[in-house]
Amino acid sequence: MTPSTPSPSTQSASHATADRGGAPATDARIAALRAEMGARGLAAVIVPSADPHLSEYLPARWQGRQWLSGFTGSVGTLVVTADFAGVWVDSRYWVQADAQLTGTCVSLMKIAAVGIPGHIDWLAANLPAGARVAVDGQVLSLGAFQALQAALGPRGVVLDIGQDVLDAVWPGRPGLPEGKVYEHLAPHACVTRAEKLRGVRDAMRARQAGAHLISTLDDIAWLFNLRGADVDYNPVFVAHALVRETDATLFVAPGKVDAALQAVLQADAVAVRPYTELPAALAALEQDAAVLVDPARVTVGVLAALPSGVRRIEAINPSTLAKSRKTDAELAHVRAAMEQDGAALCEFFAWLETALAAGETVTELTVDEVLSAARARKPGFVSLSFGTIAGFNANGAMPHYRATAQSHATIAGDGLLLIDSGAQYVGGTTDITRVVAVGAPSAEQKRDCTLVLKGMIALSRARFPRGVLSPMLDAIARAPIWAGGAEYGHGTGHGVGYFMNVHEGPQVISHRAPAGPHTAMEPGMITSNEPGLYRPGRWGVRIENLVCNRPWQTTELGEFLAFETLTLCPIDTRCIDRALLGADEAEWLDAYHAEVRERLLPHVEGAARAWLVRATQPLAQAQA
Repeated sequence: MTPSTPSPSTQSASHATADRGGAPATDARIAALRAEMGARGLAAVIVPSADPHLSEYLPARWQGRQWLSGFTGSVGTLVVTADFAGVWVDSRYWVQADAQLTGTCVSLMKIAAVGIPGHIDWLAANLPAGARVAVDGQVLSLGAFQALQAALGPRGVVLDIGQDVLDAVWPGRPGLPEGKVYEHLAPHACVTRAEKLRGVRDAMRARQAGAHLISTLDDIAWLFNLRGADVDYNPVFVAHALVRETDATLFVAPGKVDAALQAVLQADAVAVRPYTELPAALAALEQDAAVLVDPARVTVGVLAALPSGVRRIEAINPSTLAKSRKTDAELAHVRAAMEQDGAALCEFFAWLETALAAGETVTELTVDEVLSAARARKPGFVSLSFGTIAGFNANGAMPHYRATAQSHATIAGDGLLLIDSGAQYVGGTTDITRVVAVGAPSAEQKRDCTLVLKGMIALSRARFPRGVLSPMLDAIARAPIWAGGAEYGHGTGHGVGYFMNVHEGPQVISHRAPAGPHTAMEPGMITSNEPGLYRPGRWGVRIENLVCNRPWQTTELGEFLAFETLTLCPIDTRCIDRALLGADEAEWLDAYHAEVRERLLPHVEGAARAWLVRATQPLAQAQA
């Protein structure tokens, strides 16, 4: 799945991914909000795409920007004043937002477009001194708060973070998710809860902190060896946690943790209290206490409950660093999950090849349905790890494209089908992108596919010092693509969790990402390797494997790491221009296919087995 950085290739207006039918509802909701703003003396309201845990995917309760505006993309900021409403989105969502906002009172505001200011600059330029701007501090990151204050304060604009205006205008607003929390058990939970808590407390003591506040859901799920289903695709649950030197408290909605699990937690000195009691617990901290908080992973509204005398120690959550480094036992389970996932993909691609050859009607929606069903049949499957991206030809040029019943393509004729998909298994999280030839791909399409493959191979073969900052590796994958006169707008790699979020930090392979000390590459980290190339309105190419940092060698000049490729699925050699591949690159591809064939053969039979054997032939034989 592509890292969350914008790509300029999403601007083709002929491939909208959502319907236009929400104008009456959107206008009525914006009108209700304006009436409430007038009653409260507010000049503007900001509704970000965020929750109190700064999650990438939001529970229904905090999808206020979507409910008000009708724009369903995962990222965007809504600003409403008495005479203006606009949603700011980056280029990944311009096509979708245009389709969904057209005909409503909400304007599309294109981030980074010429002449379009960001929402903070727009507010600073358009609001008079003394105006009051409301944004719910419970969902506002510390960084966003500081940026708003810096821009609005000097202009005399007052920022009010104490109001959740949505509650007054959203009838039937969803409450907290009610799904049950369950334990991630051995053998797949390879490190005990007590060991993880001990490691976090060691980090707390090193920073002289007597308490540690955690709000990010994946950190909490990892630390306590618990899982849930409160957020689509991510096996997490809505909670806060407060860890102290001898005990810890989970703040979670009543009824989500049953009595038996509470007893298990209590054995590790972990108490369970209602979700709404966090502010009181923070307010009760001793005036001279020191609390460790991650400023990038906690909101100003949550921090507001801390007494003024409590000292804040700001540093990255220790759990964020710890969970990024998978143990050898965890990696063994990941490899097993990759074999099951690869077998499901073989079954799917064998079906796809047969269906297309028989002239059956296959759409982008069919791809999602059949592939998801193949994965669901595999042992240990829990859910998808994100919504499947299946884009044929021009739709593949939009990295975050999503087919809908209202707008999707039928796969017919000649071209390229891009499929980006993944799953959650109790023993690991998968994420893979493959491009498939449909009919006869053109010479230009083959060239693009080969350039991307060269970039993916280059990064796969990289050797680098332990501790190198991950953004520095980005140019390795881009160099062959740049040499072909091409570029892509998203990052090359994101961290991936262990039966956890498919997007995980702290490492990220992108030259656009800040190269801070926390991005250092360490053994055990799993990262996507997914260069791409997109031609708007024509086709897109992305090839993605997951790779893991493994020790390579230690010399008198330092310790060095190499990537182990974890993903097991053939790469379609019909899309390759053999003349553009070097001998060493062809050798790498043949070796990769040999490993894929050896490890997947025991898991497939019939048509899937036959397809696997054909798809993993040596390159010279396949193109003879």
